Amino acid sequence: MKSLYLLVNFFTIIIPFLFSFHPKIKFNKTWGAFFSAAILVGLIFVIWDAIFTKMGVWWFNDNYILGIKLVGLPIEEILFFICIPFSCIFTYFCLDKFYDLTWNKKFENLFFILFSLSLIVIATIYINQIYTAITFYSTALACIYLKFIKPVDWIGKATTVYGILLLPFFIVNGVLTGTGIEDAVVKYNPDDFMGIRMLTIPVEDSIYGYLLILLNLLLYKKFLNGNKEKPV
Repeated sequence: MKSLYLLVNFFTIIIPFLFSFHPKIKFNKTWGAFFSAAILVGLIFVIWDAIFTKMGVWWFNDNYILGIKLVGLPIEEILFFICIPFSCIFTYFCLDKFYDLTWNKKFENLFFILFSLSLIVIATIYINQIYTAITFYSTALACIYLKFIKPVDWIGKATTVYGILLLPFFIVNGVLTGTGIEDAVVKYNPDDFMGIRMLTIPVEDSIYGYLLILLNLLLYKKFLNGNKEKPV
């Protein structure tokens, strides 16, 4: 089914989109900040994605895409970098609005020291696997920057929200990597990642997704504060 990837994007975004207008949420009031952030971060990831696709680190199954491409990427893949962040930032916005997700500072410091070191160690061990190395090093640097160099007060909360989102992540990424369908939408060169999968999902995808959300949230909050786009 050539519309499969497009449908995955659609069903990822449709519920957050509709609930954005709820009078108790009003996420739509911050869309300017969100789309500004998503376009800038998406540009980085599209370039990364296009390079990896050209290198054969991963590629796309023509049976599940429409065939429209930009910079060598299916249009669905480019939409992915809007749809997934939209759903994730919406979820963060709602949970942060209605719940206290703040971490204990000592625990937060310890967690990010150990997490960042673990990512660096794994990336170094798998230095010849380009997807693993770049994803893990990049995420470690982002965590160190956001926690210890230019500290933000939301990184623990963002991590909690991402943990909650791992369930829908397994559904969406599972479909894209072949769970429940005859063949994968996205295929990976086994020489370029660790080879450890959660069902059909490479472990690297979960770290890649975490980095995507951290960067989107960073710019979203900067634009939100700069434009004073706070819902009333």
